[in-house]
Amino acid sequence: MAKLTRDEFISSLKEMTLLEIKELVDAMKEEFGVDPSAVAVAAPAQGAAAEEGPSTVTVSIADAGAAKVAVIKVVKEITGLGLKESKDIVDSNGVVKENIAKAEADEIKAKLEEAGATVEVK
Repeated sequence: MAKLTRDEFISSLKEMTLLEIKELVDAMKEEFGVDPSAVAVAAPAQGAAAEEGPSTVTVSIADAGAAKVAVIKVVKEITGLGLKESKDIVDSNGVVKENIAKAEADEIKAKLEEAGATVEVK
């Protein structure tokens, strides 16, 4: 038996009735032990997860900007560190938080940018 191309297979499906297609799907389930409709639904979900990127990220300050005091206060609030430690992070354009969820990183980035800092999320 010659192998059908994708286009030939689709053309043959177009000529079938819904009942014949259902019987074909049932036969595929029986022959291969897999529901073809479940595979078609699972494939896009796997692709979306792969495109999402890393599950954890690091937030760091690229530039404190003109309102350095406000940025220090936000870093202090986010990290729970003391004033001096927070100032050291801002002065050195250091890491604010590491290995956090992307959603949390977005919240932190928004707070820091609102205070006037330029933020990097890696």
